[in-house]
Amino acid sequence: MGLPPLLVVTDRHGAPRPLAETVRAVAAGGARLVWLRDRDLDRAARRALALDFLGVLAPLGGRLVTGGDVALAAETGAHGVHLGGAAGAADIAQARAALGPKTLIGVSAHSPIEAAAAAEAGADYATLSPIFLTASKPGYGPALGLSALEACRALPIPVFALGGVGAAEAPACLGAGAAGIAVMGGLMRSADPAAETRALLQSLGL
Repeated sequence: MGLPPLLVVTDRHGAPRPLAETVRAVAAGGARLVWLRDRDLDRAARRALALDFLGVLAPLGGRLVTGGDVALAAETGAHGVHLGGAAGAADIAQARAALGPKTLIGVSAHSPIEAAAAAEAGADYATLSPIFLTASKPGYGPALGLSALEACRALPIPVFALGGVGAAEAPACLGAGAAGIAVMGGLMRSADPAAETRALLQSLGL
């Protein structure tokens, strides 16, 4: 099964409402792939959120990946894990061994070289960031630009454009070779996450 072109990245600090409410809204708007980030939460709180999100997404055919926590993914039955940028081939192999061949393993890449390394090591997808300057993470490295996506066009795994990407930027990202977009602040801060999700999906041709 291919991945949907919209990856929703959670950040409760950017939302004016409980995170579970935001995830319900984006799911209602059509989102089917969610990355539970929020690494600063304690284990019990993250576990509760993961189970809550799975309860929302699974009946819709949606999938949840847990940020950087292989054990949490295994414990909750999440659909996979999203590893940080420092993850190497050994980390990817360890996650695969723990979670099995059918689970998703994503990796945060910050250059085309890192995205290629993730693909070579057996990751299922990568996010590439920051494509544009982003309000969510000001100063988070120089913007890579669309040329970085172009450099990833031939990779055998989907690459999601992350960082300053919204409905206006999505078509250019797809044109540059991205399989989809990953959005955090634009959805988390939205006054109407369901409507914003629908707008994003429309910009992706859905």
